[in-house]
Amino acid sequence: MKRTIYSQDHEDFRQTIRAFIDKQVMPNISEWEKSGRVPRSVFTELGKLGALGFDIPEQYGGLGPTSYKYQAIMHEEVAWAGATLGHHHVNTGVVLPYLLTLTNEEQKSRWLPGCARGDILLAIAMTEPGTGSDLAGIKTTAKLSEDGSHYVLNGAKTFITGGAVSDLILVVCRTAPHDPKNRRRGLSILCVDTTSAGFEVGRTLEKIGRHSMDTAELSFTDVQVPVENLLGDEGKAFSCLSQNLPRERLSIGVAGMAQANAAIRFASEYVSERKVFGHPVSSFQNTKFVLAECATELEAAQAMVDRGIELDDAGELTAVDAAKIKLFCTEMAGRVIDKCLQLHGGYGYMLEYPIARLYADTRVSRIYGGTSEVMKTIIAKDMGL
Repeated sequence: MKRTIYSQDHEDFRQTIRAFIDKQVMPNISEWEKSGRVPRSVFTELGKLGALGFDIPEQYGGLGPTSYKYQAIMHEEVAWAGATLGHHHVNTGVVLPYLLTLTNEEQKSRWLPGCARGDILLAIAMTEPGTGSDLAGIKTTAKLSEDGSHYVLNGAKTFITGGAVSDLILVVCRTAPHDPKNRRRGLSILCVDTTSAGFEVGRTLEKIGRHSMDTAELSFTDVQVPVENLLGDEGKAFSCLSQNLPRERLSIGVAGMAQANAAIRFASEYVSERKVFGHPVSSFQNTKFVLAECATELEAAQAMVDRGIELDDAGELTAVDAAKIKLFCTEMAGRVIDKCLQLHGGYGYMLEYPIARLYADTRVSRIYGGTSEVMKTIIAKDMGL
């Protein structure tokens, strides 16, 4: 089906990103996978392209108000190439929005220019060793000093994407004692400079996939965080975190759709070239039927994603909309990529083929940003169940 959400400006941006990926990303993917991170220079170049400045006001070096369609295009092009950009999506699509909506003017002038240039890389630290989806159970604490000049931060975080390479980490912590009657009360967000005394990066965790994107354990031991680094109102972080979740979950759905599209591309190319019993694998009925099923599932997901992007641009994307998009698109991506790997036969299990990396990289999409089970709970609640 013909897509209608992109204008010529969007397609021009697509060509710019595609050229960047071809020239500066594809020749280096294997090296980045081995080193476990993408070089800082990649973010600097992305900054020059404007790909870090979405929605950052022009006076701070950004592009000003920007349709989410540009970020969607980046997801599509990265997946289409079988490429990787480290934690670019988390930096720009997940964490930056908190700075855009919660900072005061002084904080904006202090942080946003560096974010737009790629001089300041961002991460957010919510998950703790004993706390995942239940954010109200966070135990990391921050106590205000007697003179009121700084908070003293103590605790530990895990599964933090970009935690080992970022310059500024948004730490969700408890600034008031736990209240059993209102577990969401008392959470705050502190922006922690990673050069601060008492901040430490622990293990860089080994994952099934996404090897060029670091995932780290972090610890905070009497870290002094200036009160000027409090993001938003003290004690009201839970509502702030909830407000940004629809866009985050939409983006995960967009990525799932894009990854499924790439898998179909890789499988179609492979079965057209590979011969079995003297015939191309693409000539067998099973191959045709499998790819036809995949293409149809992709079309359904694409229609859902495109509608979600339009709703986001209009400021009308709801938490339930985003949950449905994330649930359907990530589950669909899992099914489609698995089928496409199967069509590769034994070669699909070899990392020299992009389908193998895609298979491993996509699996986590049904977990982070809220598991598929959490998405089902949100949807069921909206149904009155």
